Amino acid sequence: MSDNIVYINADEGINRVMNNYMLYCRLLTKFKTDPNLNEIENALAEGDLERARNVTHALKGVTANLSLAELNKQVTELEAQIKAGSVNADQLALVKDIHAKTLIEADKVITKYV
Repeated sequence: MSDNIVYINADEGINRVMNNYMLYCRLLTKFKTDPNLNEIENALAEGDLERARNVTHALKGVTANLSLAELNKQVTELEAQIKAGSVNADQLALVKDIHAKTLIEADKVITKYV
């Protein structure tokens, strides 16, 4: 992957909440404890593709609303694989990796604005 990956488009995210950077930071803070990724892993491990799809769709929405660009892109791909009934383990690993990097970037954004 390139070093030019956009994990968080904070300007876009802040714009989505009508330029209320404190609200955006609170939403990012809440996202840090979002259980959806663990729920997706559990559902896939149990073979429950319907639950995995529903939770993945929810995570896709959250990542779009917060402008978590790369995570949204990878979660969208994971959702497509789940819908097709053929999940690539590498895609789930990539989502987990991007999620971890996004959390690091979220801390940077929160520190910048709070």
